[in-house]
Amino acid sequence: MNLQTGSGKYEKLLERCKSREPIPTAVAHPCEKSALAGAIEAGELGLIIPILVGPAAKIAEIALEAGINISGIEIVDTPHSHASASKAVELVRQGKAELLMKGSLHTDELLGAVVARETGLRTGRRLSHVFLMDVPTYHKVLLVTDAAINIAPGLDDKADICQNAIDLAIMLGVDQPKVAILAAVETVNSKMPSTLDAAALCKMADRGQIKGGLLDGPLAFDNAISKEAAEIKGIRSAVAGDPDILLVPDLEAGNILAKQLSFLANADSAGIVLGARVPIILTSRADTVRARIASCGVAMLAAHARRTKP
Repeated sequence: MNLQTGSGKYEKLLERCKSREPIPTAVAHPCEKSALAGAIEAGELGLIIPILVGPAAKIAEIALEAGINISGIEIVDTPHSHASASKAVELVRQGKAELLMKGSLHTDELLGAVVARETGLRTGRRLSHVFLMDVPTYHKVLLVTDAAINIAPGLDDKADICQNAIDLAIMLGVDQPKVAILAAVETVNSKMPSTLDAAALCKMADRGQIKGGLLDGPLAFDNAISKEAAEIKGIRSAVAGDPDILLVPDLEAGNILAKQLSFLANADSAGIVLGARVPIILTSRADTVRARIASCGVAMLAAHARRTKP
């Protein structure tokens, strides 16, 4: 399989994975060709040790039709997708898996099992999704959050979303992640709640309520990505032109941004959910095997970082 992307940033991440042992991963309901192939190839590349959770007969049928070798792979038989989600979460709670991977079931079904109060994987932190994007026109991997889970996050939600992304960037080797908090403008405007949230988040970081990152905002997208655009507008910022993380105002803005980068800028993306007891590899049912492999690589590095610093 060719893992090359448009600019090779993912390859550097995957290169770091080679020196680490694979992570046991509960794969919830891999009952579709791409979902199954992604998990198996990630296993063959030494990123994960897949534990396939789903209808055993259906998984075997798909593997046979697609020519996917699942011999030697542990399969936990379940009757349907809802049971697959619950059982995969149970394997994590039992310590048999350190990662959770979405197969071909709906996101809501998997996350419903994750957030179940008595049997799930909740923590004190809000769940949030991070896209890791290899944009050919940008000089490093760019994290976009949250574009998949939190529809209209409030200030406290955004603080968790921001902290989750900072923690992930640190796990991936960034010493002090730079966070650009996006809005339509770069000035605080009482009629635009996203600008008020941005200003509050920056002050929360100053007071130690958000740790480990360097925050600036509100910043319009051009000012966040382009140092020249920021200087033209008189913005003096260590973040402008060099962010590691783009924190969007809401899910619609984030989803549009991520898909624009993918389809107009030829970016490759990987997806991961943070805020639960373990990282969750959350990919779309339409994602390519390559996207699933990249997501597994990121999650594997995060899992190893959690081993050294839970």
